[in-house]
Amino acid sequence: MKIIRYLDANQQVKYAVLRPDGGAVEIEGNIFGRWELTDRPAQVVKLLAPVAPPTIYCIGLNYRQHAAESNLPIPEFPVVFMKAPTAIQNPEDPIWLPRHLRSDQVDYEAELAVVIGKKGKNIPRYQALQYVLGYTCANDVSARDWQTRWGGTQWCRGKTFDTFCPLGPCLVTPDEIPDPNNLAIRLDINGQVLQEANTNDMIFDVARLIEFLSGSTTLLPGTVILTGTPQGVGFARRPPRWLQPGDRCNITIQHIGTLSNPVAEEPLS
Repeated sequence: MKIIRYLDANQQVKYAVLRPDGGAVEIEGNIFGRWELTDRPAQVVKLLAPVAPPTIYCIGLNYRQHAAESNLPIPEFPVVFMKAPTAIQNPEDPIWLPRHLRSDQVDYEAELAVVIGKKGKNIPRYQALQYVLGYTCANDVSARDWQTRWGGTQWCRGKTFDTFCPLGPCLVTPDEIPDPNNLAIRLDINGQVLQEANTNDMIFDVARLIEFLSGSTTLLPGTVILTGTPQGVGFARRPPRWLQPGDRCNITIQHIGTLSNPVAEEPLS
């Protein structure tokens, strides 16, 4: 099942399920609780990010080949950082290159995102996937200069500017993705493929990440987990490939679809 979140003609936020013919029918109820599918056609005026998360956990260095291109050792435990919920961006809306706190080294990172469907704590690995509501595409946009030089040794400043977490285009339920660790993942900019890999290169798989993040920590419904990016990021290229105004980032993950966002300069007015 593919679930979308959208604005209708009355500017109301609603959820719907995509049909094979390209249409959608409304959901009634709470997707994190009790809900049912109606027969009412969804009047989609604007597609939104599939969820508005309370928390966004992100995993660094979680692909073996990405760790190699970064010249960093394989981590013993998942490398965790966070983004603010205000970093979320909708499909087709722009990634803003920061201009107030200026960055000229904004990078792209294609990632599989996991959405937690129910509250959980100390979740054992063998039960972890039972807590997943669905999967979507994400772009862990990163200002490398703020991440490495000006961030005071912490990554969050360079990772959590507005628009630095595009999500979408839909949320795909686990019945359509029984194994999240065997999905083709690709990113292109303006048609040029820069990242192409498979989630089977992850160091810590999805179940292990949920087990680790829920350790002594409550995961709330709607929590988003960005599971890391494969090789091919901009800073590792020679010369580096930074995002520029006028670019278009397209992230495609098998069984999910394509998340597309233009790139523009942050408006200062």
